[in-house]
Order: sequence, then structure tokens, then C-alpha cells
Amino acid sequence: MDETLPEDPSLAIYEERARKLFSGPVTFVLSAPELKFLPDPTVPEIAFAGRSNVGKSSLLNALTGRKSIARTSVTPGRTQELNYFDVGGGEDGSPPEFRLVDMPGYGFAKAPPAVVKKWRHLVNDYLRGRQVLKRCLLLIDARHGPKPVDAEMMEMMDIAGISYCVVLTKADKIKASELARIVAMTEAEARKHAGAFPEIAITSSEKGMGIDELRGFVLKSAEGG
Repeated sequence: MDETLPEDPSLAIYEERARKLFSGPVTFVLSAPELKFLPDPTVPEIAFAGRSNVGKSSLLNALTGRKSIARTSVTPGRTQELNYFDVGGGEDGSPPEFRLVDMPGYGFAKAPPAVVKKWRHLVNDYLRGRQVLKRCLLLIDARHGPKPVDAEMMEMMDIAGISYCVVLTKADKIKASELARIVAMTEAEARKHAGAFPEIAITSSEKGMGIDELRGFVLKSAEGG
């Protein structure tokens, strides 16, 4: 089974550039509970969205080649802020190449209604108003496939006019036949949404599956590709 995004001859160049870039400085910048705390919109941003416990922190750690650049929480849904990471830049004050934005997880069953409302306002306002946001990666657990709450998130991004790519996580946890079924189901859901890439990415943070390709895709997206 193809584990990568659509074949693109230029992606191999991006993959190598991304490997070198991510092996350099990747630093945590801040956590923003409200939009007024966001950094100045001076460089491109790539956002990561997904249900709580989808493996978002693990994927960010795998992409950046770090063990704990993104905090992994034992309590899904605990982090309800926009977490920013600079990729590139240096101690000489040079700006980062782009930023990764770890969006707060959704779909956490035990959250009070007030927390859910705050999440919706924060995420919706960010998606609608952040001009430097180049693309969003929507993470979906390959063991379960897209849930109604994922479709709701896709609808939110459609309305906001955001281009996004669905990324299946934890693909190593199921058999190939089941993964093929989940991929077909997920692609069918993606085709219903105006902002979604028709192709999806298949990854495993634990096994490294699809990480190089996704890293290259992130860089290409940041540069407007």
C-alpha cells in the first residue's frame, strides 16, 4: 500500500531540505489561550488538529526528531491552547523558516460545556483570521477512521477557507487489510469537503512510516506549494 502523499517529483527535494531543516533549531515559543497572545504573523504557519489522544504530540515529536518537543499528556484534552514552535532561525536573531501550531485537541468526552465552547471560539477564530496559516494537517486515528466529530472539524475548516490534508496516525497498529478499508473510508469522507486534499497521508510515529514524506509536505506547504 502506498504510504505517502501523491507522487510528486519535487517532493523528494523538499524531503531532503526538510530533513536538514528539522535537524536544526526547533524551539517552543509560547502557548496562547487567546488570539491576543499569538506571535506576530511574520512567518508561515502549519497547524495540526485532531481528536484528543490521536497521537498529535507523538507525530510532532517524530517530525521534529525530538523526544519531547511536544508534551505528551496522560489526560487527553488537558491542553486547551495554541502551542507554537519555531522551525529554523538561530541565535543570531534570524527569523524561523516557519512555525508549527499544535492546536488543542477536540472530542474529549469529559470536558465541561464551557471548555468546549472556549475551544470552539479559539479554534474557529484562529482558522478564520490567521492570514499566515498556510495549511492544516487533520490527524485521524487509523484504528478508528473518521468520526462525526472529525467531519465537524473538516466542515469548520471548509467554512474558514482553509486547505487541509488528512493524516492517518498509528497505522502500524492494525492489519494491512483493515488499514486499506480505513483509507478508503477516509478518502471518501475527504472527497466530501472542499478544503480537503483528495489524497491522505498514512503515518506511524512509532515505526517512522510516512514521516519523511510528511516532513517534506509540511515544508512545501509552508512555502506555498
